[in-house]
Amino acid sequence: MKLLATTTLSLALAVGGACAHAEGMQISPAGSTPTQIGDAKIFSGQAAVDLKAAGNSGRYGSVGQVDFMPGARTAWHTHPAGQLLIVTEGRGWVQEQGQPKREIKAGDVVWCDPDVKHWHGAARDSRMSHYAIAYVRDGKAVDWMELVSDEQYNGR
Repeated sequence: MKLLATTTLSLALAVGGACAHAEGMQISPAGSTPTQIGDAKIFSGQAAVDLKAAGNSGRYGSVGQVDFMPGARTAWHTHPAGQLLIVTEGRGWVQEQGQPKREIKAGDVVWCDPDVKHWHGAARDSRMSHYAIAYVRDGKAVDWMELVSDEQYNGR
């Protein structure tokens, strides 16, 4: 009986892997969305963005894995419902407008309150990767603004 249950479970998992939709749950397989090069209107330097979504999850928020090469960073921006950053590799910086930039490194988690103007990116001498989770309010997750100048990036 135990062998039958194990075989049935294995078969169900194998068949379920081919179908990305089950009642109440949807799976987007790894690699199902292409990596995008960061748009020069909202990134300085080289950054790659992998959007992570399944089903209609984009209605509630956006999740992106962002890989920054040394010196790369986002433009200034705000999030109407806030943003959570989870740094997975390397070392970088985050800066709230009017405040000094702060170092972030692998393992750090950053919460940015709603409507706080900020930027984040890699340090000059290190790559940095993070998951960026932005929540949706009134159909919007982010408001992009001007690029961070070299003077702002290099400032203290």
